[in-house]
Amino acid sequence: MWQIIRPMLPMVLILAIPIVPFLLFGEQLEASLEQWREHPPASHWVALAVIGLLASDIFLPVPSSVVCAVAGNQLGAILGTFVTWLGMNLGAVLGFALAKHLGPALAGWFSRPSDLQRAGALAERLGPPLLAIARGVPVLAEATVLWMGLHGLSWRAFLPPIILSNLVLAVVYCAIGDYAGLAIALAASVAIPVALALAAERWLKNGSQTR
Repeated sequence: MWQIIRPMLPMVLILAIPIVPFLLFGEQLEASLEQWREHPPASHWVALAVIGLLASDIFLPVPSSVVCAVAGNQLGAILGTFVTWLGMNLGAVLGFALAKHLGPALAGWFSRPSDLQRAGALAERLGPPLLAIARGVPVLAEATVLWMGLHGLSWRAFLPPIILSNLVLAVVYCAIGDYAGLAIALAASVAIPVALALAAERWLKNGSQTR
């Protein structure tokens, strides 16, 4: 039941960090956010920062759901969706290309062996659809991309599930960030990945039982 959740626990703690200040210093932060809204940074700087963070997510513990929610809040749903979708695609393509051409040593450097082994076992059963299923699940998403690159999956099979699933995630997180407010968006950016991990775990468990 907890095969996917266990390796996510450190990431969940990282994702929860932005929520704690809102719980402890809500009024002060609301005042700071109001000043931020009155004098926001230029949109192009926000967009570049978001793209850079998401493009590096394959190699660094970047809380991508939080970044996407903040992008939606700062850039609006439409522009935020485009920017986060671009950044997530760049990160996935970069990781896949490097794993595909530089081999196991690189993937082992950026992902734990246990994560790669779990991704490999799932990939053997599910193939490319696993890329779409895993995109919203921290750790498993990156490990799956690296594993598919290691095993020579074609670009034609890799790109469609990545592009479409990244678009869905970008739309959801940016819409929440734009319309629900930053505090709610940050809370959702923690809750949604955990819910997706639980759903993926149950789906995979049911799939294995029917085989």
